[in-house]
Amino acid sequence: MERERRILQRTVAVAAIVPVLAGLYGVLFGIHGIGGLGGGTPVNISADSHFRYLSGLLTGIGILFFTCVPGIEDKSRLFRFLTLVVGLGGLARLLGLALTGVPSLTMLAALALELVVTPLLCLWQMRVARLARDGRQGLTGPGTQR
Repeated sequence: MERERRILQRTVAVAAIVPVLAGLYGVLFGIHGIGGLGGGTPVNISADSHFRYLSGLLTGIGILFFTCVPGIEDKSRLFRFLTLVVGLGGLARLLGLALTGVPSLTMLAALALELVVTPLLCLWQMRVARLARDGRQGLTGPGTQR
């Protein structure tokens, strides 16, 4: 159980790097940071402002995932909430794909992270939490020996 917990912690820490870096990139470079927009192309200032705001939220989501790493077996509520937020964002991206067409490979990779990888990590976290809880109950339960 301890080995699996450590592997999950490392995996989540590595995965959390993606939204932190992508978010910071979006905050710093705005909508011009997306491929295909040249530095001289006029951009709607409100759209750029909204893009930077959402990038800040993405950074925050990544940071919150990092806070789940220590004691990950006890962070189920936060982990599930973050998974819900990421999944809702992924569904919005999927709707955009259906309404406007197929985006870049980078956006498709983000979609896979949002709708496949993050839910799988959440299921894994739930498993580790259950194993930890069962282990604690086995140590403290009446008449139970392990």
